[in-house]
Amino acid sequence: MKHEDLEAVARAACSAVGLITSDLEPIKVAENAIYRLPSSAIVVRLANPGQEAAAERELLIAGWLHRSGVPAVEPANLATTFVIQRNHPVSFWKELPEHRGATAPEIARALRALHRLEPAEFLPAIDPFVRLDQRIDAASATSPADRRWLRDHLAELRERWADRTDGMPWGPIHGDAWEGNVVTTIDGPTLFLDLERTSIGPPEWDLTSTAIKRSSFGWITRKQYVGFAEAYGRDVETWSGFPLLRDIREMRMTCMAVQAAGRDSRRAAQAQLRVDSLRGRRGPRPWSGWEAMP
Repeated sequence: MKHEDLEAVARAACSAVGLITSDLEPIKVAENAIYRLPSSAIVVRLANPGQEAAAERELLIAGWLHRSGVPAVEPANLATTFVIQRNHPVSFWKELPEHRGATAPEIARALRALHRLEPAEFLPAIDPFVRLDQRIDAASATSPADRRWLRDHLAELRERWADRTDGMPWGPIHGDAWEGNVVTTIDGPTLFLDLERTSIGPPEWDLTSTAIKRSSFGWITRKQYVGFAEAYGRDVETWSGFPLLRDIREMRMTCMAVQAAGRDSRRAAQAQLRVDSLRGRRGPRPWSGWEAMP
């Protein structure tokens, strides 16, 4: 859907809950479209059609984390914080105060607090391969040979996941814990955003997000990673199951890129670089050139 069409959906959803949209402005329009209403200090989040249950669950998770003493984004103070508008699930959230991306140790401490919680009954089990088939199918700018390889690699990863090595006991995990989704406010608290992937799973899944920033891409230094591991109390890279979680994470990042390249040719070079890395065409890790995609 075009940006102007998504904005029209956001405006209609706001009107449905009694919000004035004269100052509506975009924050990020990507897989999910996010807008803000500065005068109301409210953020409006549009999910894709078919994601109703997940969008409603995010609101439940946010309330549960708040009651459990784990800082996270909070639902807006509205009588209704969730509506369906033109098949898009739309949720309403309190706007955050001034903030920055959390440092590696701050992410580690936030994850340690989350991982200690007793699971809530509404949390689903982790699905590390969610949407990957669809992303490969949508990779229209990727060569048929590379798409076949991606499908074969996905099948291999599923087999390895079925035979995975046990690690820490499963419990609540964020699911996508990096500095874009874990932020520190100007007043000090570090809190979680984007709760779409919050589920029951191996804590190592969250730790791997930071570990691969060093070992796969060279985005952080060894010293920064050691600070993360020490703050959490465990170095996930020393665990025998780490290579599997690393490989799945890299695959998820690659599938997101090839889908994006199918929609926008400006993403094609980054998508191909990622495919080439996974296929062994760019030498051993850490691979250079991987860039965050908006």
